[in-house]
Amino acid sequence: MSFSKNNERERTRSGEKMKKIHWGVVLAGVAVGLAALILTAMGNPANMGFCIACFLRDTAGACGLHSAAKVQYVRPEIIGLVLGAFLMSVAGKEFKARAGSSPALRFVIGGFVVIGALAFLGCPLRMVLRLGGGDLNALVGLIGFFIGILIGIACLKRGFTLKRSYEVSVSEGSVLPTVMAALLILVLTVPALFKASEAGPGSMHAPFWIALIVALVVGALAQKSRLCMVGGLRDAVMLGDFHLLYGFAAIFVVTLVGNLAMNKFNLGFTLQPIAHSAHVWNLLGMVLVGWGSVLLGGCPLRQLILAAQGNGDSAVTVFGMIVGAALAHNFGLAGNPDSRNEAGQLVVGGISTAGKVAVIVGLVVLLVIALWNMPKKEATK
Repeated sequence: MSFSKNNERERTRSGEKMKKIHWGVVLAGVAVGLAALILTAMGNPANMGFCIACFLRDTAGACGLHSAAKVQYVRPEIIGLVLGAFLMSVAGKEFKARAGSSPALRFVIGGFVVIGALAFLGCPLRMVLRLGGGDLNALVGLIGFFIGILIGIACLKRGFTLKRSYEVSVSEGSVLPTVMAALLILVLTVPALFKASEAGPGSMHAPFWIALIVALVVGALAQKSRLCMVGGLRDAVMLGDFHLLYGFAAIFVVTLVGNLAMNKFNLGFTLQPIAHSAHVWNLLGMVLVGWGSVLLGGCPLRQLILAAQGNGDSAVTVFGMIVGAALAHNFGLAGNPDSRNEAGQLVVGGISTAGKVAVIVGLVVLLVIALWNMPKKEATK
């Protein structure tokens, strides 16, 4: 009788814990949706309140890592996300310095994930924001993203692993927060060091301090809630656990309602803000993002948050993403949005031949990495 009561109490506690987790994820999703609407209204490009791939690209350009003049600006959103997550992890005693899980492979995968995202013109987070704005090209991207996640799950079920990480010094676990803090100091004290776009997406941004403060809050909530779309879809398929997806459902609903209320909802495929309707490459770009993110253990947003709370392998992944973003614009691999010519005719954007090759090469590289990191069958005698 006593044993039965103890079991019942344990189930009640577990249920209460799950409810708290669910509401925490929903709160984080609502906060991200509202933050995206606010930042867009105050100057960020349309449907781009947050985009990890795009903002890493802009920051890389501001630091001179690529020469695409239209996408150069130190995005305070990236700095704020990392520092907000770092402060929350320290306050919650969740900062744990760990590293050593195939860092070189993570660097390479991170680079290709961002190349895929820039072929699509957005990370998984921006994909949801684009859907909330009525951009149906993002629906094509979502299908590709889900296909990539399914491929990644198949790899996990066959034993894929990038091996375990190990406890390391606090200084090694603090690399990305330190870099972001140093970047913030330099931007504030020596702004002339950095390039800034005078036209294009890089010239469109919310006021620096507002963007920084908003991102600090979002970073803290994302750290506490473990917000991750890749993790949500992976857990839903493998474990039947949908709770992480509640956050992204909340982001979609908030941005949808906000865009409808502000008369900024535009349903369709053509001439969406900083988007293209070359559907094959929208799909394949996000297959690359979904697959790579499963192998890494989280989407680009989650990699930032993990690096902020001491994961040195995620820090290496973020640096790989920065290099991938720089390569995408130095070699013309990124997507080009749809536009109209002087005659008013629609010109469908998409990616260059080099960009298409890069996406295919990325898929092949992920296949090779996946196969090499699965258990080897012992030869039969």
